[in-house]
Order: sequence, then structure tokens, then C-alpha cells
Amino acid sequence: MIRHLFINGEWMEAESYVTLYAPYSGEAIAEVPAASEREVGLAIAAAEQARETMRRMPAHQRAVILEKLALLLGERREEGARLIALEAAKPFKTALAEVDRTIQTYKFAAEEAKRIHGETIPMDAAPGGDHRTAYTVREPMGVVAAITPFNFPMNLVAHKVGPAIASGNTIVLKPANQTPLSAYFIGELLQEAGLPAGALNIVTGSGKAIGDILVTDPRVAKITFTGSPEVGASIKAKAGLKRVTLELGSNSALIVDDHVSVDAIIPRCVMGAYAYQGQVCISLQRVYVVGEAKFTEFTEKFVAAALGLKLGDPLDVNTDVSSLITKKDLARSLDWIEQAKQLGAEVALGGYAAEHGILRPTVLLHVGPRAWVSCKEVFAPIVLINKVDSVSEAIELVNDSDFGLQAGIYTENLRTAMDAAERLQVGGVMINDVPTFRVDHMPYGGVKQSGMGREGIKYAMEEMTELKLVVINRN
Repeated sequence: MIRHLFINGEWMEAESYVTLYAPYSGEAIAEVPAASEREVGLAIAAAEQARETMRRMPAHQRAVILEKLALLLGERREEGARLIALEAAKPFKTALAEVDRTIQTYKFAAEEAKRIHGETIPMDAAPGGDHRTAYTVREPMGVVAAITPFNFPMNLVAHKVGPAIASGNTIVLKPANQTPLSAYFIGELLQEAGLPAGALNIVTGSGKAIGDILVTDPRVAKITFTGSPEVGASIKAKAGLKRVTLELGSNSALIVDDHVSVDAIIPRCVMGAYAYQGQVCISLQRVYVVGEAKFTEFTEKFVAAALGLKLGDPLDVNTDVSSLITKKDLARSLDWIEQAKQLGAEVALGGYAAEHGILRPTVLLHVGPRAWVSCKEVFAPIVLINKVDSVSEAIELVNDSDFGLQAGIYTENLRTAMDAAERLQVGGVMINDVPTFRVDHMPYGGVKQSGMGREGIKYAMEEMTELKLVVINRN
């Protein structure tokens, strides 16, 4: 398979290509473009040229395009899921769920395209405002640069492309190096859905080279990035006065109160920890269980459930856990497990690799807060479970982190739940659920090194539009 750059509504042959390999099999699966500075410039120019077309397009027309995209994707959902499974080593059933979420995301975008509105301002509330009428409107910013990660290669593209189109912007999309095929697939479907030429442009290649161009080019008005805190900080430093949304890392935690029924929550916890090999920004990484007895029960039942997960080929419909995205990530994960062991952690499950770069689901106990698997984002199927004496102690441990994306707490005590919601320093608190919960219209984003700004279609659109005030003097 050979893919080309998508620029100004055309599939353009690139100056150079690189081979894309499947993480699980190691087989070559495609030749993909390595865009040059000139080619990235062409993509930005095409987006700039299409600005006025998208700006003037009626909301109902933008909605129709997004609705058609959702329909087309639904008709080809299994094809899309196979692409994700192949390029990202995401188990097929999980990839299918991602496609279904992507369809919902574009449907939400279609709906929100028709809900962009401002408000009237009572000018006579202030002296000197008599006999004036004022209202606000939201206008598209122009060219949006979207840089997306490998772990949700279709739905996280949708969370940037969907609101950008819905709000009348144009886009230059730079997908992750390992997962460009699903982005090109969406480009094909949007072309079929009737999106004007230049409204979406897709360039692949070196993240640093392309990213630096997109971040510094004066024609780009808005940058939306999902990825590592290090890259996010670099983008923010270089962006100047451009508006920036950053969805960065996390080491999401769960608190389990001492009266909670463990049997009722174990399946959900195992899913939150090991879905897509733990390569999820809000993957369950840290568990704090109140009380010795509850800690022992939770650990035993969690380990037993995790033992039942099937490891293997992502294209096998029964697979639960497959390869990590790169061999480098596997080696790093094993190093972090070893470091935790040296600091006194106990391995209750896993801790070693299987064939095809698969890290066996791992459970670590009694992990200190300075172990890398605790204080950094592990992005692997590794979970630590620690005993605490109280919910208050657990909250302090959750907050003792550079990250703050989402956290969860299981409790039957309303006061405890409300206190946790108030005290947890995160962007989202999930009461009686794992921190891995997300649906695609909710506001999503974090604090501290987890980023700035919010995704979720309506909230992303607010960050992709400028608020304009109009005042009419009737004196």
C-alpha cells in the first residue's frame, strides 16, 4: 500500500517516503510520505486559501458534511477497525469500539455546528450604556494545526477535525508517525462527503520538523496537540500569541473505599487498566485501597481477573492485550518495573515480556511514590496497588503528582464522594467509576502537566472560535 499527501483536495505524490511496519508482526504494511518543508508549506497555503470558503459556508451545510462522514464511516466500520488494529496493534474489538466512538464524535460535531451562538449584553447595566444594544458572535479563527497521537488514531483525529469543520475553520492535520493510515482513511471519506478542497490537509513525517513549521507559521491561528508533556511544553514556548490547546500526560489514580463491594468493580478496573495495553491517557495506573482486608481482597481478585485476559494478534477478535507500540516502549516499561522492584515493590503479576513485543499485564504492590511507575506516565499494561489507611491519605497521594487529568473514587458515602470531588486536583473526577471513563461530548482535559484547554466537541469549538462583540448605539 502506498499513501500520498492529501493537500488541497488532491492526493499528491511526496518527494520521499518511509516504510510503515506493523507493531505486532513487524511486517511492512505501507509506504507513507515524509513531508518536506515545502510540502508542509503547500498544505498551509491550501488551508489558508480555503479559509473564506469555510468561513462563509452555512452551518447547515457544514453539518451535512459531518453527518455524511459519520454515515460513510458507519458503512465501512470494519475496514476502519482493521486499519487501526494493523497500524496501532489495538485489539480488533477495541478498534471497533474506537470506530463507533468516532462516528459519535462526528455526529456530535454535526449537531454542534448548528448551535454556535453568542448572547445579548444588557449595556444599560453600566452608566453610559443607555440606549445601546449589544450582542456577541463566534467566528472561526482560520487555519487550525492539529497534531495527534498514535493511541486513538481515529477518534482523537475526530476530536480536532470535527470541531474545526463544525466551527468553519480549515485544518492541517499531522497524525502520529506510526498511525497515519486511519487519518488518510478519514481524508478519503471527507472528500467523498463533500468537504471543499483545502479545508482538510494531511501531512505525515518527522514530528519535530512538521510540528515546528506548523507551530511557527504565521498563517496558523490555532494549535491543538495531544501527546507528551515535553513536546507540549515546547509547542507552547514556540507558539507565541497563537491559541494553544494541549492534552498531555497523566498517571490516573483510583481510590477504593473500605466498604465497597470488590466483586462489583473488578471487571471495570481491569478494563480501565489494560484496555489497549494501558496506552490510554486516562488508563488506570495507580490504585489506593483503604484498609488491609480490602487491599488483600482487591489485589487477589484483580490479579485473578487480569490472568484471564487473552494475549495475541490484534486482528484476532478474541485478543484483549497485544503489542506495545514500539520495542523502545517495551524496553522502557521493563526498565521501570525493574526500578520499582529495586525500590521495594513486589510483583504480583506479570513483569516480563511475551512474544511480539507484548508486555504481560503487570501488577505491582507497595510501590513508593518516587518510583517511575508511580510518578510518571507509564503508558503500558502496568498497574500499582497500594494500601492506605484512609480516603484522605489516598487523596493526598493522588494529588502528589505532576499530572492531573482524571481520577476516580469508589465509595458509598456521599460526604466522602463530595469531599473527594472538591479536593482532587484533576480536570475530571469520576465518582463510582474508573478514571478511564470518557464519552465524546463531555469537557475533557487536565491541570498541571496534563495540559491546558478542553476537548469535547462544544468545548473544543469554543477554543477554535473568536468572540466578537457588536454594539449598536441607538442614541
